[in-house]
Amino acid sequence: MNVVRDGFGFTSAGEPVDRYTVDNGVVRLQAITYGGIITSLVVPDRTGQRDDIALGFDSLHEYERASPYFGAIVGRYANRLAHGRFRVDQVTHQVATNEGAHHLHGGRRGFDKRMWEAQVRETDDGTAVVFSRVSVAGEEGYPGTLAVRVIYTISAHQLRIEYRATTSAPTIVNLTQHTYFDLSAGVSATIDDHILMIAGKRFTAVDGELIPTGAIAPVAGTPLDFRTPQRIGARIGADDPQLRHGGGYDHNWVLDDLAGGAPAATVFDQQSGRTLTIHTTEPGLQFYSGNRLSVPRGKSGRAYPRRSGFCLETQHFPDSPSHPHFPSTVLRPGQTFRSQTTWTFGCQ
Repeated sequence: MNVVRDGFGFTSAGEPVDRYTVDNGVVRLQAITYGGIITSLVVPDRTGQRDDIALGFDSLHEYERASPYFGAIVGRYANRLAHGRFRVDQVTHQVATNEGAHHLHGGRRGFDKRMWEAQVRETDDGTAVVFSRVSVAGEEGYPGTLAVRVIYTISAHQLRIEYRATTSAPTIVNLTQHTYFDLSAGVSATIDDHILMIAGKRFTAVDGELIPTGAIAPVAGTPLDFRTPQRIGARIGADDPQLRHGGGYDHNWVLDDLAGGAPAATVFDQQSGRTLTIHTTEPGLQFYSGNRLSVPRGKSGRAYPRRSGFCLETQHFPDSPSHPHFPSTVLRPGQTFRSQTTWTFGCQ
């Protein structure tokens, strides 16, 4: 296993940022200590040619200035909190609002915009980069001091992502990884022809501001039915109220079909032959089809227009604290938040 640490520039506040490269000859991961961002993910196509399937930037300045969460660790609370409010033990907390009246992906300066400590660790399963930070009580309005670790482990054809967190006071936690994928590695203009399967027969319906209504709706008979493999672009323009709300797919699927170790999702790119298989311990999966992407210059000068990448964010449900019938995201002192997601790369 080849591991290299080098510099990736300085933040606008003058903090040095390190980049870690882990390469096992099949999968090559590059990640930085700013935001725990995966800046590059290189995997082979059906001919053995390795290319980068993760959207991103060439410089730290671009990640600081205008990133739509490319490759970042997202928290404390991934996805949305209506009006930035939630209750724990009958106490109402107000957190930062950064998407209109609502809270998105941790607030104005969430985990994606924070510095992380990092170290390399050899494990029985492979080489890991361990990112850690302490989110102090009051950060973005959240109660409790939260100690967080996110571990990226490269082994064989896999990247395993493990999340751990403990708190000093009752709080809420919902962590995810926000890599935008393009399995064609830039060959295709959009991700419309990727073939997607999601193991969910229900989803959390949203209103016009993408806030859950509380309804857990069946996918059957709707364009959100990916229980069998479907082209992402096949029904994305359908006259469906949920698609109109998101401008495409930007919804949380309820992962209720994972018996026997079944994957949460699989993706196949017909041109390159690359496949992505996702397993997770999380109860939900947010599929975002890049509807609002508009980046004129990304890595190597490549533009990222609308729907040039997709995200599959394993997580708890958006706005869970407002809906008692959603899985709880409350973390208390003495408990440890644990979650694991595995990305397996292959070819057909």
